[in-house]
Amino acid sequence: MEVLLYIAAVVAAIAFLILCISLAMTLSSLKTTLKSVSETLDGLTNQMEGITSETTELLQKTNALAEDIQQKSEKLNTVVDAVKGVGDSVSDLNSSVRRVTNSITVEAEKNSDKIAQVVQWSNVAFGIIGKVKDMKAEKSSGWTVYEPVADQNYSNPNRH
Repeated sequence: MEVLLYIAAVVAAIAFLILCISLAMTLSSLKTTLKSVSETLDGLTNQMEGITSETTELLQKTNALAEDIQQKSEKLNTVVDAVKGVGDSVSDLNSSVRRVTNSITVEAEKNSDKIAQVVQWSNVAFGIIGKVKDMKAEKSSGWTVYEPVADQNYSNPNRH
């Protein structure tokens, strides 16, 4: 029975040795894996630093662009206000012209009888003037009056 005990101790020692060898191999493999992960993380850290610097630069450009847009928006607001003022002025002018037109229309309607009489009398006057011109043209047509020239003597044609 004692031999069995020694055999059991040897088997336990061999099993422990196998366990230690397999544990050493596992730890060695884990060390290689962790080293690879560490290198990957170092590369990732470098890339993140590059991304961070580019992001910071992009953020600064975005802020500058936003500030420029804000300034231009303020300038555009003044232009829009000026155009609105011009529009209001044109609207006021249209209202004034409309009022004047309405008042002229009302006055013309009030005085339409007088305007009609003026038009009739002016037609009569133009007709009379036309008839007077026709009469003058008839009087002067057909006869020509000749006037003597100042330095010529017509009394004696043989005298020179």
